[in-house]
Amino acid sequence: MSGGTTPLVLYIPGLFPKPEPGVHKVALRRCLIEGARRIDPQIADEIANNERSFDVVAWTYDFYREHRDFSLDAAAVDTLIEQAKATEQDVVEASSVGKRMLRWIHRVGDLFPFLIPHLASERVELHMRDLRRYVRNVNGIGEHTREMLKMSLRAAHESHRPVLLIAHSMGSVIAYDSLWEMSHDGRDELRLDVFLTMGSPLGQNYLQRRILGHGLSGIPRYPQNIRRWINLAAAGDMTAIDPQLKDDFGEMLDLDIVECIDDIEIFNFFRLEGELNVHAEYGYLINNVTAGIITDWWRERRQSGD
Repeated sequence: MSGGTTPLVLYIPGLFPKPEPGVHKVALRRCLIEGARRIDPQIADEIANNERSFDVVAWTYDFYREHRDFSLDAAAVDTLIEQAKATEQDVVEASSVGKRMLRWIHRVGDLFPFLIPHLASERVELHMRDLRRYVRNVNGIGEHTREMLKMSLRAAHESHRPVLLIAHSMGSVIAYDSLWEMSHDGRDELRLDVFLTMGSPLGQNYLQRRILGHGLSGIPRYPQNIRRWINLAAAGDMTAIDPQLKDDFGEMLDLDIVECIDDIEIFNFFRLEGELNVHAEYGYLINNVTAGIITDWWRERRQSGD
């Protein structure tokens, strides 16, 4: 596979500043390829040997006007790559009673938003501030962010490249909104092979009342350009407080506009300075389940000759 037909794994990150785009892409790509190598070394080599196989929609700098210093994460990413799977300690911490209680508290806040100021941590408050800025399209930032993703998707479609879109955290909301717009604007004929969401907040009531199309009914309510939707939620991930999306978007199956919506729980074993961070994008990307989805899709595209 070469030239314009090279499959594209396109990644859109979530909220908060990310490292400078080139540095960020290298780190994410390392995790993705290492995960793939544990599943299928040949496909991992194919991805690694083609620079065009992976790209990142670097939207966060325009949103925050700053980059995260990657040196803060570099050692943790190296350690992650050296670790083959979640340890017993990782599993115990991610599944602890404290984590389950915290998820319950977050779900209460989602059902009763007036309680959020009393329940939210400082990081959650920052998350909500940034989320409101996006959904309210302050100074056009929501539209601008979606357009960055749509430009990449259109370029791939025009080059006849099959696309697996990976969307982490808030990136899944941006991706969902972008796909909804593209399936309703009358000019885009893109159809994604796979929409892979990771640590997604789309199960939250707050967001379901604000995503594009939420006020409509039937087919117009949803994106119509997704072939398969796979949703990964790590045990203990407080952003994916409702880790099951099929029960929220299952009408898409009834309407026959998507082939499947699969919810899968994983264990994310990324640690930063010794503290387990089950929401971390690097940990999601290197996970064996993620790698299996990517290598299966790559193999399918190779065999089909697309």
